[in-house]
Amino acid sequence: MSAAPSGPGPGYGEVLDDPAEGPVDAGDLLDDPRTDAEALCLCSLLWSSSPVARTITDTLTQYDFERPVYRELFELIAAQIEAGKPHDPASIAAALTQTGRAAGHRGTQLSRALSDATMAGGAPEAAGHYAITVVCAAYRRGFHAAADSLTEAAEQLPQDQLFEHLLSIGRAQRTATQRLADISSTLGQPPTAGAGGNTETDTVKEQP
Repeated sequence: MSAAPSGPGPGYGEVLDDPAEGPVDAGDLLDDPRTDAEALCLCSLLWSSSPVARTITDTLTQYDFERPVYRELFELIAAQIEAGKPHDPASIAAALTQTGRAAGHRGTQLSRALSDATMAGGAPEAAGHYAITVVCAAYRRGFHAAADSLTEAAEQLPQDQLFEHLLSIGRAQRTATQRLADISSTLGQPPTAGAGGNTETDTVKEQP
């Protein structure tokens, strides 16, 4: 499980695409999965017991993952778990084929992403830690998006709508802050809003 994938893979950091759009640029290649929190989260999820995996898939959403290909893999893993089916790498690979997702350029991206996640080296007992790391990164991205939205609003919105727009963003970020605290508590780790998941408790308790 700790072996490193060989050679550069498809640029699945980009939106899942069609080969007609042209070759993948080297700048779009995924970082080493062994240092990528999203790959490590999926790896630990693939190798976790069903109760632990179910806790995580019930807590996270696909949109906590930045990379579209990892969003789709998480969604597929969650569907397998919800259906009571095995969610190990071989079962997910089979599910890709059975659902028609393994064909073409898009299928190549998904298959390579699954391979990289499988070999990323994420320990099953650290599943909760990696999941919180992913949510923390999503939480920070929310503030970047909020800043972009405010900049756009300052340029385009009527003056009498600016303050309400600011308030709506504040309410959304307050909800995100509470969600992060709730997830940290659910997965057995003290809340560390926006801290990048760099905390000490690494386990998710098995559900009865």
